[in-house]
Amino acid sequence: MRKVMYSILLYFFFLPCLQAQNEQASLEIKHLRGDFYVYTTYQSYRNMRVPSNGLYLITKKGAVIIDSPWDTTQCQPLLEAIEKRHQKKVVLCIATHFHADRTGAFPIFRRQGIKTFASQKTDSLSKARGEQRPEFTFAQDTTFQVGEYKFQTYFAGEGHSTDNIVVWFPKDKVLHGGCLIKSTEAEDLGYTGDANVKAWRGTIENLLKKYPKTNAVITGHQKWDKRKALHHTLKLLEK
Repeated sequence: MRKVMYSILLYFFFLPCLQAQNEQASLEIKHLRGDFYVYTTYQSYRNMRVPSNGLYLITKKGAVIIDSPWDTTQCQPLLEAIEKRHQKKVVLCIATHFHADRTGAFPIFRRQGIKTFASQKTDSLSKARGEQRPEFTFAQDTTFQVGEYKFQTYFAGEGHSTDNIVVWFPKDKVLHGGCLIKSTEAEDLGYTGDANVKAWRGTIENLLKKYPKTNAVITGHQKWDKRKALHHTLKLLEK
């Protein structure tokens, strides 16, 4: 009887921990620096569970998301987590290229009154490929301002896709590279069906020249860290 009671007590003791782990596995949010946070959702690719990273920034006028969740079931939990943690609503989302792991949540965001942005080239590819389209587009490198923060989109060249852009936050020297920049954990270039592998190296070199000092580089998948990811991408391209 004591063993049974002990097992029941252990079950109820560890149940909240297991639930928390399951929730964390679906949506993870980690503080980057200052008002910046990296969030991660998951999907299956090549029979593996793959993490997909996005960035959000808290400003006085609301939150800004760079790249929508790959797992769209985590859109609402993400929005609720941001509002609960920071008492801010998301006001804007920018996608760094047309694939579903960057644009998939656009319709959900639009229904919530969140402005969705992407380049005209991304919108054109999204339309052609049946991916989700933004509400607003920009034709060239563009500077946005939300509250006290300015940030810039930059097309350094083709690579993972022909439309991939990065987003640069100059004040904090944070570079969100999306899938153009490979994690230091990556052993290969991943999906290259829409890539321009020949141009990719020059694109990364353009980023290294344009942003000689970075405090953080956010990759589209897997571990994100500082400048090493840019150099690691070059090494993968040499293979």
